[in-house]
Amino acid sequence: MKFTALTAFLLSTAGLLTHAVPAPVAGPEGVIDLVSWGASVVGKELAGLAGEGMGTMGGWWWEDCGLTTDAVQIKEINVNPDPPAPGKNLTVNVKADVLKTIEEGAWAHVVVKLGLIKLLQKDFDICEEARNANATVQCPITPGSYDVSQTVELPKEIPRAKFSVNVLAYDKDDEDLACVNLFVDFLPGGRS
Repeated sequence: MKFTALTAFLLSTAGLLTHAVPAPVAGPEGVIDLVSWGASVVGKELAGLAGEGMGTMGGWWWEDCGLTTDAVQIKEINVNPDPPAPGKNLTVNVKADVLKTIEEGAWAHVVVKLGLIKLLQKDFDICEEARNANATVQCPITPGSYDVSQTVELPKEIPRAKFSVNVLAYDKDDEDLACVNLFVDFLPGGRS
């Protein structure tokens, strides 16, 4: 999986789903009930958010939770296929404006949840991820408009559930770069 420096904090979300999401629960009935309940809670919460400034895309939707003063202003996120399909490639396209130079030390904090259950919490060095992937955009990232696309392979064993992902990106001085909430629906029928 490759990352670009500008979208490492966004595209790592899809990557997290390829590595961090557990196989379907095969444990005691109580655990299965808890996971089902968690998926139900996310579904109800997300349904209540529809129409409140969210980008909607069927099985994948997002909201910009950042400030107008953030150094990265996300304009658009698109995915293909929509809805995402387990076991298939997922292409993510992000359009964003960078308002100030992003230097070494920029990082992102990513939390993946199933309902109220935190599946993963991890910090990523945005510039290091770009170097490791030999990405075309490297730190320092200069101000300007960017339109980047990345393809990742989703595993076949993603549980049929709704996941929420919060991504907070910071510069080297821990000042806000961007914030985005992503929601991925792997339930049959998806979101209409």
